[in-house]
Amino acid sequence: MKFLLMAALSVALLSHVQNSLAQAPNNAAPVSSPATVVWKLATGYRAEVFHTENIAQFARDVRLATAGKLDIQVSPNNTLAKLNEISRAVREGKVEAGETIMSSMVKDIPFAGADSVPFVVSSYKDAKRMWKLQRPGMVRHLEAQGLTLLYAVPWPPQGLHSVKPIRSISDFRGARMRTYNATTVRIAELLGATPVDVPMIDVGKALAEGRMDSMITSAVTGVDNKVWSSIKHYYEINAWFPKNVVFVNTKELGALKPDIRKAVVKAADEAETRGWEASQQQALSATEELRRNGVKIERIPGELDHEIKRLGERFSREWVRSVGNEANDIFIPYYTQP
Repeated sequence: MKFLLMAALSVALLSHVQNSLAQAPNNAAPVSSPATVVWKLATGYRAEVFHTENIAQFARDVRLATAGKLDIQVSPNNTLAKLNEISRAVREGKVEAGETIMSSMVKDIPFAGADSVPFVVSSYKDAKRMWKLQRPGMVRHLEAQGLTLLYAVPWPPQGLHSVKPIRSISDFRGARMRTYNATTVRIAELLGATPVDVPMIDVGKALAEGRMDSMITSAVTGVDNKVWSSIKHYYEINAWFPKNVVFVNTKELGALKPDIRKAVVKAADEAETRGWEASQQQALSATEELRRNGVKIERIPGELDHEIKRLGERFSREWVRSVGNEANDIFIPYYTQP
């Protein structure tokens, strides 16, 4: 009898517990998918610039390849950090990744200025050879700062934009030339012009306010800033092919699972190839856009071309002295190997 009573009580208790669980609200968290890692990527350029569009595609490729496990959020237009401060922001962990023009890094990495030494590179083929020689050193220098290089893409060749015709070196004297880093400041000084620090996003405003009347930059920058209301002459001097580099904090990259890291590297390789192709297309279309808007596309006179290239040689010697033996790692094979 005692056994039957205990059995009945056990059945009743179990039934009560089951009913209570069925009636109780379900406060348990649903089973979630693996957590998404979010990277913020800072760039100083507008969303419409081909470099930024290429980064946005890189971010989409990574998100797709990792099934959303890595979300790279691109912040253009200096919203997270100013262009010249982006590498430091990534180094200090304020943002996970970034893009900047390589010559903006010369204060910390003098070697980074190789692609902005004027009149060394004159074509995209030359620019690729230069990058092949420069890349190992850049990887090494960035690693020393806790950064990992993802990829690099060149701007179209740098031409001379001017409000007035330029016929001789003396026409630069008294000119207010837009500069954006130490390299362009020195070039302005060598030409006898007054350097005026103007970020790319402020070029149109600076022209309208009369703060500048000339600049050495790509036709793309001219189009992006609609400079034709002030700039009337564009000289195709192909001074240099500066590159933008995209990089990530090495610790952040190392924290990813191996398959996600592999997806990032693959997407970066594709972004570099795509970006070089886009740069060449932009070089052609931007020059034609300047022409359509009334800018006169010209070649500089032979004597002026000779004078400018002579100043370029002087700049080259100064740069080699400032960098030291590392410069030879680039320039000796560049000039001696096909």
